[in-house]
Amino acid sequence: MVEWTGKQFAYQQVANDLRRRIADGEFADTGQLPSYGDLQKAYGVTVTVARTAINQLKADGLVVSHQGKGVFLTPDAGRSAAQLADPVGTLAELRDEVDRLRTEVGELRQRVTTLEGN
Repeated sequence: MVEWTGKQFAYQQVANDLRRRIADGEFADTGQLPSYGDLQKAYGVTVTVARTAINQLKADGLVVSHQGKGVFLTPDAGRSAAQLADPVGTLAELRDEVDRLRTEVGELRQRVTTLEGN
């Protein structure tokens, strides 16, 4: 259950909570999110709020919906949700990756220089 803050729209708070739950692996077993009706009951919101929250997750690339079947996680939803939930951690990972790539490019330049010198 989310704690309603009033600082964000209800659909944003529901979407944020669902992102956290996806990142925590809560839906990993079935790969399916609760129905709109279940979301309404769980969060005490209207179907419009539930639908808009799911649309946010779709826009994030975390879920896809299939008419009459439900809303399902995308293959990389857990990792993507974790990145959305922790942008600072994601930024640190990106910096580490850039540093690693710089090192590799430097090593490749040295190898090319050595090969061209022969």
